[in-house]
Amino acid sequence: MPGRRPLSRSAAGIIVAILAALVLAADQFVKHLTIEHLPLHEVVPVLGDFLQLYYIRNSGAAFSLGSEVTWIFTIALTVVAGIIIWKAFGLRSRLWAVVLGLLLGGVLGNLTDRLLREPGFAVGHVVDMISMPWMMPAIFNVADIFIVGGMIAVALLVVLGLRFDGTREKDDVAPDADTDADSTADAEAVADVDKSEVPVDTEPEQAT
Repeated sequence: MPGRRPLSRSAAGIIVAILAALVLAADQFVKHLTIEHLPLHEVVPVLGDFLQLYYIRNSGAAFSLGSEVTWIFTIALTVVAGIIIWKAFGLRSRLWAVVLGLLLGGVLGNLTDRLLREPGFAVGHVVDMISMPWMMPAIFNVADIFIVGGMIAVALLVVLGLRFDGTREKDDVAPDADTDADSTADAEAVADVDKSEVPVDTEPEQAT
């Protein structure tokens, strides 16, 4: 079956923008509800020890690492967002558009916190609220889910050889194999023609 046609660059860009906006909106909405309705630094059980809500403001990365250099994370998030937006202009792959759109939304969610929340511009604390003690001690948010999931998806697409233009690395091998097969067939056809042009004596020569 023939594969689906690649997206136009504008269509891919629209997919990235829409998905990023949806993830950003969902992340900021959940953070707004957290600030308005959850007590700070108090466990709120949802499904026992499987899922809990625990509202904190994180100045660092995972496990509160780097809390004294918050601005570095702001710069890192800005660079990642810029790279994703830059790559989005050359996309022709649906899968890449979906993955980068979701990843960009997650990055923008935490970047918004860094830029706009207290204690100030570029050093704002990220609002975290999701806790799963049975799995990890870290507390995370909606944006973190899409960042981690997006990075895993990016790694899988790279391993599978899917390019931004929608082609796959294995597609480069197929034309070479077809060319070799065509060359072999042409050579055999020429050999058959040469054989048919060679005269064949059916009667023995008479002695003189």
